[in-house]
Formats: sequence, C-alpha cells, structure tokens
Amino acid sequence: MSARQAKVSPSRPARVSAILALALIIGGTLNRISASLERSHRPAGFSRGMVQGALMPMAMPNLLFGKDIAIYSENNTGLTYKLGYTAGVNGCGALFFGFCFWRFSRWRRG
Repeated sequence: MSARQAKVSPSRPARVSAILALALIIGGTLNRISASLERSHRPAGFSRGMVQGALMPMAMPNLLFGKDIAIYSENNTGLTYKLGYTAGVNGCGALFFGFCFWRFSRWRRG
C-alpha cells in the first residue's frame, strides 16, 4: 500500500460541516470585534482601517441574515484610514483566495 492510498480524505458532508462551523466562529468573532471597534470615539486611522477592511469580506453571512454590522467607520482620519481599509480588503482577499486555490488544487489531485 502506497502513502497516497493510505491517506484518508474527509467526506463531503464533513467538509461542509467544517466550513459551516468555521463560518459560525468567524461570524461570532466578527460581531465582537465590530462592537468593540465602534465603542471608540477617536477617529479611525490606518490600523483600524486595515482591521475593518480585512473583516469586511467576512461580514457577508451576517448581513445576509439581517444582522447589521459596521464594516466602515464614518468617523475616520480620511486618506490614512482609506489606505488601511483598502490594504485590509486586498490582504484578506489575497489570503482567502490563495488558500482556496491551494486547497482546490490539492482536492483535485487527491
């Protein structure tokens, strides 16, 4: 028996369950982070823009279920916040899509 044959692949229901569990964890975490960020009365700067930008794509499930989440701070510093927000969105997208393409290529091979 080769090493490739000995490898056990998770079933589709297990994969779907894992993805749903991860989505619930991310959603709960996003709710807490969003609430804590909105409590601050200082204008949002570059670092807060990066955090909110990175969390923005993960807000979709909450928004679909009617939970309103702040994904952009109106009280911001202007250009620096927008640069951070853009960097956060792009960084999150690069990590997410990079991971997905890597996983899909591994699923096709195995």
